[in-house]
This record gives sequence, structure tokens and C-alpha cells, in this order.
Amino acid sequence: MEITLTTPALLFPAISLLLLAYTNRFMALANLIRSLKSRYASTHSHLVYGQIKNLRTRLVLIRNMQAFGIASIFGCVLCMFILFAGYLEIGQYIFGLSTILLMASLALAMREIQISVHALELELDDLEDETQDATEN
Repeated sequence: MEITLTTPALLFPAISLLLLAYTNRFMALANLIRSLKSRYASTHSHLVYGQIKNLRTRLVLIRNMQAFGIASIFGCVLCMFILFAGYLEIGQYIFGLSTILLMASLALAMREIQISVHALELELDDLEDETQDATEN
């Protein structure tokens, strides 16, 4: 397979958009954690504590998603430099590594979304329980 300087450059827009999306998720989680912390301080709710534990796991995943994404874009830049220097075979390996790092970042993103959905299911279950309790009384 022939790789040119433009091949790794094709990943720049995709990786940049992913990193922006990851940063937005991080900021939303940070705000949610702050609000849940104050809510937990006043209620000591088991549900709120479970959500906070869930958010801690999600923060670690987002940090790792960002790290793999940054490593992937760094690999693309390094690949372009290596290709520019004329080392085609090494450039191919570095590009391959960059795509693997990008796949790892995407896999972590998928796992973070699964955990996020589980957190929302907990909220919905709590809402259903409250609704059932209200209709029974």
C-alpha cells in the first residue's frame, strides 16, 4: 500500500472533531458533578451517590479517550514528518499505530456512552418508582 503525505492528513478533521466532542462531554460531566455534589450534601441520597460513582468512571474513560485521540493525532503528524523524510515503511507503521490509537479512543467512547445510558436508566427507574408510589397513595 502506498501512503503519501496527504493520507495521515485525512484523519486531522475527524480527530479534531472527536477531541472537541470529548471536551464537551467532559465539561458537561464537570458541571453535573458539581451540581450532584451539592445535591448529595443536602440529601445524602443513595441514588445521587450512585450517580457520582458512575460519573467518576466516566471521567476516567473520557480522560483516556482524549489521551488516545491526542496520541493518534500526534502519530499522524509524526507519520507525515517521517514520510516527508522519505522513510515510507516506517511511516506506514506509524500511520497504522495512529489508526489503532484512534480505534481505541472510539472503543472507549462507546463504553462511556453505555455507562451514560445506564445512568439515565437509573434516573428513569427512580422516576417510575416515585410515580408508582404517588399513584398507590
